[in-house]
Amino acid sequence: MMSFDLYNDESRELLKFISEALFQDLHQGESLTVHFRGEDTTYVRWNQSKVRQNTSVLQRNLSFEYHYNGRRLSKSFTAQGVLEWDLITAREMLSEARKEAPLLPVDPFLVEFTNHGTSVSEYRGSLLSGEDLIHQIAVSAQEVDLAGLYAGGSIATGNRNSSGQNHWFANESFFMDFSLYNQQLAAKSCYSGFHWDQNKFNDSLALARRQLEVMNRPRKKLTPGNYRAYLAPSAISEIASMFAWGPLSYRAYKNGANALKKLQDKERKLSPQFSISENFHLGLTPRFNDLGELAPEKMQIIEHGELKQLLVSSRSAKEYGIAGNYASSSEAPRSLEIAAGGLSKSHVLKELGTGLYLSNLHYINWSDLQNARITGMTRYACLWVEDGEIVAPIEDMRFDVSLFDIFGDSLLAITDFQEVDPSVDTYFQRALGGRKLPGMLIKDFNFTL
Repeated sequence: MMSFDLYNDESRELLKFISEALFQDLHQGESLTVHFRGEDTTYVRWNQSKVRQNTSVLQRNLSFEYHYNGRRLSKSFTAQGVLEWDLITAREMLSEARKEAPLLPVDPFLVEFTNHGTSVSEYRGSLLSGEDLIHQIAVSAQEVDLAGLYAGGSIATGNRNSSGQNHWFANESFFMDFSLYNQQLAAKSCYSGFHWDQNKFNDSLALARRQLEVMNRPRKKLTPGNYRAYLAPSAISEIASMFAWGPLSYRAYKNGANALKKLQDKERKLSPQFSISENFHLGLTPRFNDLGELAPEKMQIIEHGELKQLLVSSRSAKEYGIAGNYASSSEAPRSLEIAAGGLSKSHVLKELGTGLYLSNLHYINWSDLQNARITGMTRYACLWVEDGEIVAPIEDMRFDVSLFDIFGDSLLAITDFQEVDPSVDTYFQRALGGRKLPGMLIKDFNFTL
């Protein structure tokens, strides 16, 4: 792997060289934004606490959006890293765009490129590498059956446009997404960050190990109904993933696909304990969107249960005649944070009393979009607790709850600690983004079967 500085410098130079050459090639009436996205990542796949795959991936991808006479289209290619060769490919694609653009219809809501300024955000880390990477994980996992994926290294993205805009973002980060197994039983965890801390990894491993020991006890079968429940940050993260499916989008609100429409219309309310923001201070993803618009470093979306604003892209702003707030084209949160509360980690089980400790959830989907109801399943270490003591794991159950309830009247307390849940997608390349979340104590969490 390259050093962070070397990969970062070479990638920035590639974007600069290609974009400036293409901008000089533009004809009158044409405009262009050039995007870069790349990674220099070590991937190590583990099974039965042994390395099964160990590889490094270095890739750089260039794409551009071309505008001419009210029309737009996009092109992309994988760069080879040889400037002159990559410029030949880029110019061929620009030539193709010129031929194809006249065949397209005029886009009535086209947002023209403007200069949104210059920004540079770089987050250097301290990661394990080489033999140290294998050794540190292997030593800690030698007495357990661990399966998982380590991915760590540099991720970079940037864009420049023909109006003079120039943005760059890079971070050096990692995640170790793993499960511990005992035959068919499993406990899951994910350790991530910018600076590897062996003690923190060992703590994560130890927690999963304790959960797995509880999973060896006979399972408790529960009947359907409402239960008092504590949702750990990883479980809250699964529910919070639904915020990317329209509940915070103005476009979804206008076309009837916004699950929190009744909150916007003042028909329902959420708990004053509940607050959501976009927080780009986390360093998980850049502030700039595909148009190069810079969102505020921290933007309040829901504050003390009250909806302050929906995410509005410039395209939606133009279509509906309202002010935008530089959201992404999908109008999904990119660096979501749910604010912490006052419940300490040491008091979670005591405050739960008798009920469910839910570590993980999955298979979540809408069951009633108009009433913000979601359905899903318990997963991994979901436990039955009596009088503040863990008693037994539960058999898998399906839940069906409304966001208006669990983040509303049923929300009893929010933890004073938060955990960052990074995006662990590796399709095509390692993803940017993630969420920072607390745990929550819920009065009535409904299970249907």
